[in-house]
Amino acid sequence: MCAAKSDSVSAGNGRQAILDSALRHMNERGYHGTSMRDIARGADITVASIYHHFASKQEILQDIMVRALHDAISMTRGALLRAGGTPEAQLQTLVRAWVMFHTTRQLDALVGATEMRSLDEAGRRLIVALRDEQEGLFRDVIDRGVEEGAFAVRYPRDAVRAIVNMGQSVCTWWRADGPLTPDELAHRYADLALAMVQREPVHPLP
Repeated sequence: MCAAKSDSVSAGNGRQAILDSALRHMNERGYHGTSMRDIARGADITVASIYHHFASKQEILQDIMVRALHDAISMTRGALLRAGGTPEAQLQTLVRAWVMFHTTRQLDALVGATEMRSLDEAGRRLIVALRDEQEGLFRDVIDRGVEEGAFAVRYPRDAVRAIVNMGQSVCTWWRADGPLTPDELAHRYADLALAMVQREPVHPLP
């Protein structure tokens, strides 16, 4: 039986089975509550077989987070390239893609949102760099909108962080059986993001 499991791992889909199992268990139990034995059982392989693909549980976590961020960046950048030429259209398109990622890839997003603390120093640097790259897409659009007079926000950096965090947070509460589909939620949040940058506060601070 063990030999058969090892053979299935080497057939090409073993690495993905390991990642899928780790993702499920880390969402249910957290990184520290998930053992290599749990991951192996969920992937229907032996613990020894995992080490043909990953050196450690830490490497599995980093792979999950890096893949998710690469996919998120690709999804949002692609959406931005297809957006209209105005800052308003670009921001709304960017936010819709961001929210769609955090609903349609909810398990990946949840691990990314909750397990930053579990990364080692090298992994944390890598993930922070990718998050900065993602945030930079939002920052560039909002900065351009401010420069062109399309946006009137006084604190563009705070607006960027608020919009990014607003979209990211949906992975913690959105439910597939809830009242809003991913697309409906994405359009709603795009409107909220635009409202956030288009006008000054009613009582501006000195």
